[in-house]
Amino acid sequence: MKTIQSKDGTKIVYDVSGGGPALLFITGATCFRSFDPVLHDAKVFSEQFTVYNYDRRGRGDSGNTLPYSIERELEDIDAMIDVAGGKANLYGHSSGAILALEAAMRLGNKVSNLVLFDPAYADDKESLNEFKEYSKGLYKLLENGRNDEALSYFLEGIGITKEVIDGMFRRSPQWKTMLALAPTLAYDTELASNLPPVAEAARLTTPVHIIVGERSPASMHKVASQLSEAIPSAGYQKLPSQDHMPDPEALLPIMKNFIKQ
Repeated sequence: MKTIQSKDGTKIVYDVSGGGPALLFITGATCFRSFDPVLHDAKVFSEQFTVYNYDRRGRGDSGNTLPYSIERELEDIDAMIDVAGGKANLYGHSSGAILALEAAMRLGNKVSNLVLFDPAYADDKESLNEFKEYSKGLYKLLENGRNDEALSYFLEGIGITKEVIDGMFRRSPQWKTMLALAPTLAYDTELASNLPPVAEAARLTTPVHIIVGERSPASMHKVASQLSEAIPSAGYQKLPSQDHMPDPEALLPIMKNFIKQ
């Protein structure tokens, strides 16, 4: 376990594994660096990359200086890139893909390559309005301390079935840890309460590859298409047989070919 301080003094905790080009792994909602699925992803990615797997603020062992803002999360990413040598490849998943894209647009040549999986923006204004209404229910559950219900409500809202939630998530010994970080769902919801920044992304010069799971929600397919059409020379592909929680073994060859090309 290693630690750094972000610009606002917040402690950010991370691990480093593997060898090769630096890859900063930016996770999505309910994830933290020692969560079994995240550990598995990092282990697979470390076969080809030096993986920087960190706890986003409010998660795991990292601090949680308030009030929250996307700017503070981007400062965390900037600090992690400095740890990696001042330049790094970014891989972002779901809300982490939102952060990765925003970081690339703001940090310029500090980001070597950008890989996005299922960026979780709203796909149109109607969906955005529906998401904001949905968010009110989530905020109410969190405000009342009903973390278990809030977590299930959120997971179902991003397309994970109740069967998977009950069968995989609730049976995990880490469910209690996920419940403890449930308040950070408000952060991910804030990140996702926007349309894709197509105008800003159109000015991006960083090499980008956008991936969407074949079985991921339709809205994520639409968002991926919108971003790939907006970003100059962006790569785009659907990953066969994968949903919003992709097998890292299926991702690794794509990431290797794109980043090492």
